[in-house]
Amino acid sequence: MISAILAMFIGGIGQAFEADGAGTVTGLGWAALFLSILGLVGSILVKNKPKAGGVLMLIAGIGGIISISFFYILAGALLIIPGLISLFSKQKSTSINA
Repeated sequence: MISAILAMFIGGIGQAFEADGAGTVTGLGWAALFLSILGLVGSILVKNKPKAGGVLMLIAGIGGIISISFFYILAGALLIIPGLISLFSKQKSTSINA
C-alpha cells in the first residue's frame, strides 16, 4: 500500500508540474492500491480457503508488478511466493470420522 501511495504522490507532483503521462502514473497507483487490498483479502482467506486466497494473492502480486513495476517488487514477491505455496501445498483434512 505504501508503494501505491508513493506512486500516486509522484503522479500528483507530475500533474502539478504538467508533466506528460503524470495522470497515467496516478491511475496506476490507484490500481496498485486496489490490488494491495485484494492481496490483503487473499491473505485473510488463505486460512479457510487456501486455493481462493492463493489465487487472489497471485493476482495482486502480478498485477501490482505490472502496474507500478519497480515500486511493487518487494510487495509483489511477498504476495507471489505465499500465493504459490498455498496453491501447491497439500492441506490436511479436518473432518472427523464418526
